[in-house]
Amino acid sequence: MPPTAQPSIVVGPSDLPLMESTLGEAFDRMVAQQPEHEALVSVHQGLRYSYRELQQAARQVASALLRSGVSPGDRVGIWSHNNAEWVLMQLATAYVGVILVNINPAYRTSELAYALNKVGCRMLVTMARFKTSDYLGMLRELAPELNSDPLGQLHSEALPELKTVVWIDGGAGDDEPGCLRFSEWAARGDAGDGLVDAVAATLKPSDPINIQFTSGTTGHPKGATLSHRNILNNGYFVGEAMRLSPADRLCVPVPLYHCFGMVLGNLACFTHGSTVVYPSEAFEPLAVLQAVQQERCTGLHGVPTMFIAELDSPDFAQFDLSSLRTGIMAGSPCPTEVMKRVVKDMHMGEVTIAYGMTETSPVSCQSGADTPLDKRVSTVGLVQPHLSVKIVDPETGAVVPRGQPGELCTQGYSVMRGYWADELKTHEAVDGDGWMHTGDLATMDEEGYVNIVGRIKDMVIRGGENIYPREVEEFLYTHPKVQDVQVVGVPDQRYGEELCAWVVVRPGAQLSEDELKAFCKGQIAHYKVPKYVRFVEGFPMTVTGKIQKFKIREAMIDELQLVAAKTA
Repeated sequence: MPPTAQPSIVVGPSDLPLMESTLGEAFDRMVAQQPEHEALVSVHQGLRYSYRELQQAARQVASALLRSGVSPGDRVGIWSHNNAEWVLMQLATAYVGVILVNINPAYRTSELAYALNKVGCRMLVTMARFKTSDYLGMLRELAPELNSDPLGQLHSEALPELKTVVWIDGGAGDDEPGCLRFSEWAARGDAGDGLVDAVAATLKPSDPINIQFTSGTTGHPKGATLSHRNILNNGYFVGEAMRLSPADRLCVPVPLYHCFGMVLGNLACFTHGSTVVYPSEAFEPLAVLQAVQQERCTGLHGVPTMFIAELDSPDFAQFDLSSLRTGIMAGSPCPTEVMKRVVKDMHMGEVTIAYGMTETSPVSCQSGADTPLDKRVSTVGLVQPHLSVKIVDPETGAVVPRGQPGELCTQGYSVMRGYWADELKTHEAVDGDGWMHTGDLATMDEEGYVNIVGRIKDMVIRGGENIYPREVEEFLYTHPKVQDVQVVGVPDQRYGEELCAWVVVRPGAQLSEDELKAFCKGQIAHYKVPKYVRFVEGFPMTVTGKIQKFKIREAMIDELQLVAAKTA
């Protein structure tokens, strides 16, 4: 590194202290400040809770947990889309030191069995069914003993640790053999139970409180284990960047089982006395627009694909979104043109971009409400308080100069305790100095703003030229007929790799491959022009909105019968 080059490493501010308390203690403090203020609105359930009401309901569930034989440190799974029961479980488990295990509603039998057995879940709280997903049916397929074993005394060969299944009944529906109704089970608890207070008094901020499974592209998911201190502080500082206050009402259509909904939604609100609003169980653009108008929401979260779906809804113009001010766009890189439309057409002048990963609770970098628009659309902001980030050469580990791409690493309070029961994978991800290696390629400018340019494994090397797909995507987004686009590298006998673009065209528009390539000519380097273009309806993605580029790559390799160039 030349002597004049500034290194790509920066430490976040520390003027506001970290919250050194448990989630339960922090929530109780907010309840004491504003007991009658609205804490939660679950629109699709017709439910509203004040802070005091939510506290009492959560304490009752915490008491029910203890009375069901669950102890601090035990694992309890939650397998559900968004609802009030989900957040009650989040608060209740935290009150009594039980580790909440978030299970993806998209999981099927083999994935469910792996998750439950990997961390040894003693209890599972689940939806009965949703649309075409029969959750209890899948569970019975794994554990037919549910049909005959006494309630709360399951002895399953396939799920040996699981003893109790509770289904979210909403106060209705026929009985389910072997499963407790959530409404009846919760009623067993007592909000004034002294045992809840006695257990809470033994807890520490560093105790594990949550396990989230990361969606790996190969092999089994890993259980990132997070503490009170991890997620409580991350929720607090994310809310600070959004300037949240009790006057704010945040619409949360992103899934609660993921950090985005659970931390950036629930905990950002609860640490600032704001109101959290769930528009629907799973994402529906119309439900979001209706909830924002009906509840006069001031904030809205989403991944770029969600904002695109809302903006392009045929009924978009009918809704009054003038109450909106802020929110977070995260989950995958935000197209510049989409950000501009969100600011202009959705009135979200203070929308922020957040970047992170489950293993870092999740946010490491975030733009602020006053970040200049050009920085907001071209970067993921600055490092969060009490955290450090650096960009290193993936081969040598040396910090690279500002402006040069390398692997982004994060250090500080947000780094997970580790992957559950997997020391080897933990040590691969977190080095001896506590730096979490993200696997993301990034650059840092002179002011410390970070830009994600891709995944290390997504970088395309064509004829010796390094190409970052994000750069090509950003250019293609500027075509007036392009609604969304993803670029990947595919094998090529001559150049090693070539670019392939999957393009979603705007409704009503017609676009040809030749027209798109002509648009690129003279505007970007010839080697960045995609060799292959496919027009598609959408992209393979996780339910959190992360694009699964490896599936795009696999599909093209299969379609084109591509083979890698021979190497010496």
